[in-house]
Amino acid sequence: MHMKARTKNTKKTTLIFDRMATKVTKAAGKPAAFILACILIIVWGITGPIFHYSDTWQLVINTGTTIITFLMVFIIQQTQNKDTIALQIKLNELIASSESASNRLVDVEDLTTEDLEVLKKFYIRLSSLAKKEKDIHASHSLDEAEAQHAKKLKAAGIIKSRQS
Repeated sequence: MHMKARTKNTKKTTLIFDRMATKVTKAAGKPAAFILACILIIVWGITGPIFHYSDTWQLVINTGTTIITFLMVFIIQQTQNKDTIALQIKLNELIASSESASNRLVDVEDLTTEDLEVLKKFYIRLSSLAKKEKDIHASHSLDEAEAQHAKKLKAAGIIKSRQS
């Protein structure tokens, strides 16, 4: 029972933080936030002579910007994580719904860096195969690209041998 209540509280806290992070991130990205930041810096600069450019005067802006930056890192990271998951889900849906796409790519974000490098090399190879195509709109899936290219080479060989 205690674990269930704890999970419920964690979900509620996560939901509250998620909503707050989304709102703060959207607000921070608006022109008004930039203008407000500029105004604060101008006011701070104008007050320099009043406070004789003291260490305390400098400490105010340094501390304020450090605290804001520190908190924004977590808020922006949370929003970025959410956006990345949403984007991956959308891409997975596109892959899963396409007959010619390789379903092996659905969970590609969970692969190791080494595995991703192997896939990258394959797509570089696939790109060079596509450059050899006469039809610039031709495309291949991960599973059939080399087989399709081999068929074309074989067909071209047959055509050449018939012409001889």
